[in-house]
Amino acid sequence: MTWSERAQAAIERYRRGEARDLDQRQLTQLGNAAWAAGLCLLMDGRHEESAEWLRRAAERYRESWDGAPPDSWGRPIAAMKALLLAGDDAWEAAQWALDAGAADAESPIGRYAATLALLVLGRDHDALHVAGTLRERDDFPHDVAVALAELAAAENRLEYLVAVEDILDSFETRTDFLEDVPVADTVLVLQALAAKRDLAVDLPPSALLP
Repeated sequence: MTWSERAQAAIERYRRGEARDLDQRQLTQLGNAAWAAGLCLLMDGRHEESAEWLRRAAERYRESWDGAPPDSWGRPIAAMKALLLAGDDAWEAAQWALDAGAADAESPIGRYAATLALLVLGRDHDALHVAGTLRERDDFPHDVAVALAELAAAENRLEYLVAVEDILDSFETRTDFLEDVPVADTVLVLQALAAKRDLAVDLPPSALLP
């Protein structure tokens, strides 16, 4: 399938789901479909349409929080990522994550949500501290923790480059992607945060990047 065909399929999934009575799980599924549409449109070079669908994804993820199981940190993470890739200010989603207690979460995914939120809000010193706790864990990808810490420190472009290239390599060995959309979204989000800190780097060509 072309990226355009993938985008259309995701939009059709969204439209079908939109007609149902929606609980928190179904709202998350809508968010996932909108996210898939946004990523596919981004890969197809249709940036304005992509941004519209990524914003819609963030809205659905936020709506799904009410009634969600405890520690559903993937939802604020996905909302922040969607808004960053849309080129928007993700501060509301970031504040949502922190207000929900992400910085005090025991789980690595909660700490990841907190680190992203702190970076979005420009609280890099605090983000560095939380990212440091992720680097010490064996249940969180080490290269992602390193990249987050290097963004927060904003000092060593080479260390950030090595970490983000390792993340891209890990994506290229995957066989499973959310909604079956093969895009290195974490790399794109890190690069968006890096650009705000004058740390963005040139990466090797990849079928998983625009």
